[in-house]
Amino acid sequence: MAASPHTLSSRLLTGWMGGRVWHLERRGVQESPHRLLHLLRNVNQQWVTFRHLTFLRRMYVTQLNRSLNQQVKPKSEPAASPFLEKPSLEEGRAEIYEMRPLSAPSLSPSREPNEKEVLELESASVIEGPVAVGKEAKEERQWKEMKLHLDDLPGVLARLSKIKLTALVVSTTSAGFALAPEPFDWTCFLLTFVGTGLASCAANSINQFFEVPFDSNMTRTKNRPLVRGQISPLLAVSFATCCAVPGVALLTWGVNPLTGALGVFNIFLYTCCYTPLKRVSIANTWVGALVGAIPPVMGWTAATGSLDAGALLLGGILYSWQFPHFNALSWGLREDYSRGGYCMMSVTHPALCRRVALRHCLALIALSAAAPALDVTTWTFPLIALPINLYISYLGFRFYRDADRKSSRKLFFCSLWHLPLFLLLMLTCKRPAGRGGAAEPRG
Repeated sequence: MAASPHTLSSRLLTGWMGGRVWHLERRGVQESPHRLLHLLRNVNQQWVTFRHLTFLRRMYVTQLNRSLNQQVKPKSEPAASPFLEKPSLEEGRAEIYEMRPLSAPSLSPSREPNEKEVLELESASVIEGPVAVGKEAKEERQWKEMKLHLDDLPGVLARLSKIKLTALVVSTTSAGFALAPEPFDWTCFLLTFVGTGLASCAANSINQFFEVPFDSNMTRTKNRPLVRGQISPLLAVSFATCCAVPGVALLTWGVNPLTGALGVFNIFLYTCCYTPLKRVSIANTWVGALVGAIPPVMGWTAATGSLDAGALLLGGILYSWQFPHFNALSWGLREDYSRGGYCMMSVTHPALCRRVALRHCLALIALSAAAPALDVTTWTFPLIALPINLYISYLGFRFYRDADRKSSRKLFFCSLWHLPLFLLLMLTCKRPAGRGGAAEPRG
């Protein structure tokens, strides 16, 4: 327990002086409250209130024990930013002396450094210290462009050309070529395969070139090469040109002019119609479905050289399949498309988005029944394709009824395996060449 001031002073002083000090302190402590009460009672002839007594008690305690006074805690100095830090002269000298000691030949132990050497060291510390720190800070704050190594170029170009989408385009083209009622020509097939793949790479690269400002706002597309600055726009356009020119040339002169014209039309439709329309109207979904329906038609025309009912049937199947596939995909990306500024059915017309998906799921059943009527497959195909068509129609109905993320994901993943299985069943049930209304072999 802390001792009072008068007891401490009486312990320090002894004899007559100590006794006198103790008497004065005790008298002052006893008389000070009575004196203060007398003064406050005589002011305006008012009695002392509870607030006055509280104030007097605090003053009395403060006078008796000085250790109860509040002490302001000194404010700690803020940490200096490493970018704005400027070393002092002494710090620069110490750094220079530590980093650059004098060598033995320049200064022997038996000799003290003269004034000229000291001035040189001081000037070196003043100049080199701040300059080194300034260079480091400038390098940290400076924006650095991403360097593209030659080993990373194939992967970057593959992402630029949307290699997975290109693989889907090439596979549907190959299915159209194989379903045509003509003998299989490997040379024509390889030319069609390569030409269609190059045309698809060109269209996808131009699409990414136009959508860089909008892809940067979407989580799904913010890591694309042009958005991240891995390649320049000039390189992207050059790559698209180098793909489009030989691709169209192979399809036109290596296959036939009709297939080459379809390839040019599809590139134009995708880059100049579908891409800008995505920010204007929901009609972009129907235009995009038409773009995806052309590759199997190109495969059919590459094998037959003509645009007949079988080609239109394959185009209609791909056209209808894309609505449940894309509408289910876009349903889970509505927030992303809204940030990017794209006008999609799932964002602006959600009820229409679900209705269209269900409508085209049911259309796949009708198109399966039309295949044997057009002499593309046998009558076995509608029967064996009915279970998978009914299942995707059921998921389309669940998506239409529930309108949630879970039902849309189920429909989307079902569409991923539905199309290859559907085309494989068509190939197994293909009508043999030379029967029905088969066209004559191409020259």
